[in-house]
Amino acid sequence: MKNSNYRGNAAPVLLEEDEVQGVLSGAFYTPPPEEAPASRARPTRAAAPKPEHYRVICISMYNEDLGRLDGMVEKLKARGLTKANRSALIRYALEQVDLEKVPKGIGLA
Repeated sequence: MKNSNYRGNAAPVLLEEDEVQGVLSGAFYTPPPEEAPASRARPTRAAAPKPEHYRVICISMYNEDLGRLDGMVEKLKARGLTKANRSALIRYALEQVDLEKVPKGIGLA
């Protein structure tokens, strides 16, 4: 005879209230330990030396200028320069600048 309140093939498992409270209070409601046990701790890696030949910087650019820059990068890639990117194009442009020809109002444009 089948229990009408139970669905499934296995017999229902009933736990005593103190067993349930013990599991919940021990696993779910206690604060995490301050340090992970030694067996679960991640091994520490020695910090890799930072490269000295370049630095990552942040600059601001107008959206139109970024669009133009990205368009130029895409054209270079379409011409077969698959490693073209913003940084490479800016470095190339820096090599081409003649400071004698830079207008006085450069920051105002």
